[in-house]
Amino acid sequence: MSIEIEILSGDASWPRAKPLFDAVWPPDVVAALPWAGIAFAHAELWVLIETPQGIGCHVGLYRREAKWNERRVRVGGIGGVLTRADCRRRGFASVALNAAIQTLKDEGAMDFALLFCEPKNAAFYDDRGWTPFLGEVYAEQAGERVRFDAIAPHVFDLRRAPRQGVIDLCGLPW
Repeated sequence: MSIEIEILSGDASWPRAKPLFDAVWPPDVVAALPWAGIAFAHAELWVLIETPQGIGCHVGLYRREAKWNERRVRVGGIGGVLTRADCRRRGFASVALNAAIQTLKDEGAMDFALLFCEPKNAAFYDDRGWTPFLGEVYAEQAGERVRFDAIAPHVFDLRRAPRQGVIDLCGLPW
């Protein structure tokens, strides 16, 4: 099977990615997830893996000036990692995640990458070099700064290796 990897602008690519989101996260599924009802930022870039049957996998990329222990840092966010059911267990998510990390590395200005995942997915990320962040994370919700603990944070070391402390996303989570 041939695949094509594209890194595209998030807003402009939404019509191409929406069917994948609808298939993997329909409203009834989202309503039962721990992050149901949370307002999330929109991805700036999307890594899309296209198969002959359509978009098979998506990873969203975010760039943010945030704070770690009150110090300004540049964080590369990874979010919206999803794979169509018939494309799972083929390595597509790993390929898309690697492309996302490489994009952040190529930019050279990110201190670390950060993603949030449910416990059932933690081993997947751990096996790919991500480390649980054991501190607190704050994000914006409804215009207020709140502790964000609905899904567990994991970091990928770029220039820094945060393991604990306080990360303030200075905006919506991803």
